[in-house]
Amino acid sequence: MDLIAAVADQTDLPRTKATEVVDAVFGAIEGALKNKEEVRLVGFGTFQTAERKAGTGRNPRTGEEMPIPASTTVRFKAGKGLKDAVQ
Repeated sequence: MDLIAAVADQTDLPRTKATEVVDAVFGAIEGALKNKEEVRLVGFGTFQTAERKAGTGRNPRTGEEMPIPASTTVRFKAGKGLKDAVQ
């Protein structure tokens, strides 16, 4: 599915304007997550960051241990409205 085309069709906006709207929404979500803020879309779900601890892993080819650095990841938890819609 082309998200921009779907937004343009459902809102009767030109594709260029729909592109601006979709980009603005994603930019706002990205900016909030960069600032470690939670983003709630009521009825849809919640985006939030989570910290992964550093650890060690193994190279599957050689079996050699290798360090895995700590990192920040994004988690999404679906809201009730979304869960109900896809069942």
